[in-house]
Amino acid sequence: MTKAEQTAALGHVFNAMDLDAVVVIEAPDSSRKREGAVALENFAARFNLRTRKAVVGFENNTQQEIALLYDPDVVSAVHDPKGEPTGKKGSSKAPRFDGVFRIDVNTDAAPELITWSKPPLEVALKTATGSTIRLIGVHAKSKAPHGVRNDAQAARMSIENRRKQLAQFIWLRQRVDTHLTAGDDLIVLGDFNDGPGLDEYEKLFGRSGVEIVLGEDHAVRMFDPHAHIALSQRIGAMPSTSRFKRRDGPYLQALLDYVMVSPRLRDLGPDWQIWHPFDHPECYENRPLREALLTASDHFPVVMKLPV
Repeated sequence: MTKAEQTAALGHVFNAMDLDAVVVIEAPDSSRKREGAVALENFAARFNLRTRKAVVGFENNTQQEIALLYDPDVVSAVHDPKGEPTGKKGSSKAPRFDGVFRIDVNTDAAPELITWSKPPLEVALKTATGSTIRLIGVHAKSKAPHGVRNDAQAARMSIENRRKQLAQFIWLRQRVDTHLTAGDDLIVLGDFNDGPGLDEYEKLFGRSGVEIVLGEDHAVRMFDPHAHIALSQRIGAMPSTSRFKRRDGPYLQALLDYVMVSPRLRDLGPDWQIWHPFDHPECYENRPLREALLTASDHFPVVMKLPV
């Protein structure tokens, strides 16, 4: 598969979705040679997408940004980060996502300093009816132990990565609580690289990061129907949003991507769909779309229609 083939497939999928706004988790980065927002807007123009305006959050050094493409005829959007900026010493109270979070993840009475390699994108989205919805786009740290030499090293790194990832989710939930306390309508969405029952280390820590952000132990909870299925049953058919090829084995599927909504938005009756080419009948029966979904990415779109 060439880069041109993948780009064409992405254009096909974006046109088929025909949404008012799309959060792009691995968007083009900004560098001396290009501007991420301009690259996305050029992509939209090339494929005649109505989501033709782009908003990019804090730039990072991973060569992947989190961005929003939206239709300016239907909604308006601005990057609107919350929280206080921090110095190197950080803060334990929901600092701005490009700052430093202080938390004791090792339970050794010595707080660690946690940062995001890809700071979440915070957007104030205003609809045609004048209502404002807060969006937080997330690409959480991977738990995969890259570059290890043996099983013992892999175990240590996996545990350390999970500690850091859970700290990020605690930070994110603090921000969620701030919005819910203020009465904001909120959507938290993206690639969490986590979910209930995904690995053996979940029992060690007691819960997944998804449960933390949903607020399973909070009075006011976020909701995602696919997470609800995964949390309510550990055996049986499960939704999946990604499909990965093992080097020497079959494909593996996992539920990694979520669109969580606050209670008032849930009451509006949103419709969630995962555009999995083999699980979604309309996607499967439309062969060009099915092939485009498989070519575009190893993650599949999670689409939510919300009557606002």
